Amino acid sequence: MRAARCKAVGGPVVVEDVPEPPFPDPEFTEEEDGGIPVDVHYAAVNFADVLVIDGAYQVKAEPPFTPGSEFAGVVAASAHGFEKGDRVFGSMFVGAFAERVTARPAGLSRIPEGIPTERAAAFGVSHATAFDALRLVADVRPGERVAVLGAAGGVGLATVELAALLGAEVVAVASTEEKRTVCAEQGARVTLPYDDLKQALRDAGGADVVIDPVGGAYAEEALRAMRWGGRFVSVGFASGEIPRIPLNLPMLKGVSVHGFDLGGWARHQRDDLVAARTELHGLFAAGKIKPRVHAVYPLAEVAAALALGRRAIGKVLLEVAHGV
Repeated sequence: MRAARCKAVGGPVVVEDVPEPPFPDPEFTEEEDGGIPVDVHYAAVNFADVLVIDGAYQVKAEPPFTPGSEFAGVVAASAHGFEKGDRVFGSMFVGAFAERVTARPAGLSRIPEGIPTERAAAFGVSHATAFDALRLVADVRPGERVAVLGAAGGVGLATVELAALLGAEVVAVASTEEKRTVCAEQGARVTLPYDDLKQALRDAGGADVVIDPVGGAYAEEALRAMRWGGRFVSVGFASGEIPRIPLNLPMLKGVSVHGFDLGGWARHQRDDLVAARTELHGLFAAGKIKPRVHAVYPLAEVAAALALGRRAIGKVLLEVAHGV
């Protein structure tokens, strides 16, 4: 089969022929019983994939490896209650940029009837991160003001869409007019550039909740503009800089600072995660969530897709199989 391969830290990433993954996979646990083989139709490019390739992610992948953490396609052989031919989407640490994957049962879901496979590939990881941060960590309530940094990225735009769906008043912060226009189309009531963010956010009324996938200097600026008793949630550091927040700020403003990491919640609070995922998938099945796809590249152009980085507005996909 064809797969993208990273043979050294930092890349390059190239497409070549490799053996199909084993099925059953002997490395899976007894409960996972060898996994589920899936023919991949689309794979999504996430910022975390770039970090893994660069060796900058909190969990390391030893080269050579196949990058990619999100995919959608068709079950290739019946297993674990999934039938051959079922349309599914799922996630994994690495391995998704390939024509076939062996998926763990817990990381796989059926695509709801009427939802295109392409849309399902753009839905899973970003929207799960956004929804969990909003629902489980920030406990956003209707009428609250939610400020989203990096609002035009994969996680950011999903957060804008879902916060609006939950009844919040969304303030989207993005770097260009084009990005801010898309944020407004996804439900943001107010859009702001990063220029003098603290004052701009204060002038816009502040925020009860800040969802921050960016980090860097903008994190402190946004926190300084928050309302009394707000919740600040860090979900990533797309800027490449981990902020150092002076603790007198949350003390004086009564603000609580939280972090959300999907892996940590899966290990420590899986029941809460499963409940939130059930609610999120219900919204998706009902057609209330429509992920924005910025571009679709063939697998052979994986390097170009990865290079888009923060210029993308929404999700970037790889078309792995033809005839989908």
